[in-house]
Amino acid sequence: MASSVFSLASATPSASLSSHDIEKGKLNLRNTSLCFKKEKNNPFMKTKSFGRISMVVASNVSRFEGITMAPSDPILGVSEAFKADNHELKLNLGVGAYRTEELQPYVLDVVKKADKLLLEKGENREYLPIEGLAAFNKVTADLLFGADNPVIKQQRVATVQGLSGTGSLRLAAALIERYFPRGEVLISSPTWGNHKNIFNDAKVPWSEYRYYDPKTVGLDFEGMIADIKAAPEGSFILLHGCAHNPTGIDPTPEQWEIIADVIQEKNHIPFFDIAYQGFASGSLDADAASVRMFVARGMEVIAAQSYSKNLGLYAERIGAINVVCSSPDAAARVKSQLKRIARPMYSNPPVHGARIVANIVGDAALFKEWNAEMEMMAGRIKNVRHKLFDSLSSKDKSGKDWSFVLKQIGMFSFTGLNKAQCDNMTNKWHVYMTKDGRISLAGLSLAKCEYLADAIIDSYHNGS
Repeated sequence: MASSVFSLASATPSASLSSHDIEKGKLNLRNTSLCFKKEKNNPFMKTKSFGRISMVVASNVSRFEGITMAPSDPILGVSEAFKADNHELKLNLGVGAYRTEELQPYVLDVVKKADKLLLEKGENREYLPIEGLAAFNKVTADLLFGADNPVIKQQRVATVQGLSGTGSLRLAAALIERYFPRGEVLISSPTWGNHKNIFNDAKVPWSEYRYYDPKTVGLDFEGMIADIKAAPEGSFILLHGCAHNPTGIDPTPEQWEIIADVIQEKNHIPFFDIAYQGFASGSLDADAASVRMFVARGMEVIAAQSYSKNLGLYAERIGAINVVCSSPDAAARVKSQLKRIARPMYSNPPVHGARIVANIVGDAALFKEWNAEMEMMAGRIKNVRHKLFDSLSSKDKSGKDWSFVLKQIGMFSFTGLNKAQCDNMTNKWHVYMTKDGRISLAGLSLAKCEYLADAIIDSYHNGS
């Protein structure tokens, strides 16, 4: 209902109002003429004139009326649905966040200690430079490439602190859009849901290369190689450095070598998304092996990092974008342009999480403790994976091969379930997951493995 504002002009006696003219809030408009006009300075105000009496009506029409409702996020929306479910056996296997065996959020002990040390030091809260905390940028590049790597010593890496993995990928996408106008990004099919959003938002064209083979619930390596070969020369090939999201399927070391051969032959640029270093296998070095192999070949490389998973700094938004260049001069120029992109986007990054990372990596005792906690988290997920496989194998009498569960790595498992089967998982079993069949084993406990196995077996055989 539009609200009304009344404005009475100075009326002649013949146009004056009496108690008979105003009755129950209505005007008696006998012997008056009616006209409408927009107020000159306000498009939302209309003036209605009745002889010498004018009435100004305010209309509640929004300037933003043409903006449509955005669809809910397919991953974060899973958690909202989970919260609304009151079933006692419900499981949230949608969001990729680590949980304890009691399915509670986990703050690393080493992070608590680093937090306490920062509080004791009384660090200020001044703005960071656009490129971020210098100490963080040094340790994050050292962790990814190795402190003794020639590209580090020769200052051939442009490192800029970003807003976790998402923000770091977005900076790189903006760099591609600005300086590679004909550049195209190839992403795996399937991939993390936000990859497409990031490149769409940056107006960078993308296409897909084959990755997942539904017949084997494994890697379609031949299709992957064929599509990378067929891509226009100089394309950016987005690769998951370890623990592929959503499939959990990684190439073998031998396959990584072949992938690097093809990328080099086609003069493509490898673009790594490193979201799980140390969290996949429990080893920082093992999980960085693919990136280091490409760099060792002398290739220029882009690599985005995140500390959400391996340090549990989800809300701190800590990550980095690294660009390995062929010369120190090129690295300096790339860094200057990354800073130029970041300045109008968010000005400078947050300091607290960056200090946590720098202090943990820079302290031998804290660094050792962090490695132990990463091994513990990765180990718990491996135990859950094995228990789920054992439960599926013992309960399902159909002869189906569930070994793909063991062949996958990291916090996710790609079940191979289709949308109808996933709907059965949620509607009947109260198991919340993304509709592509991905489940987060980090949100599963050993105690819940048999229940989940029952849900998967039923949905696989009957959910279609």
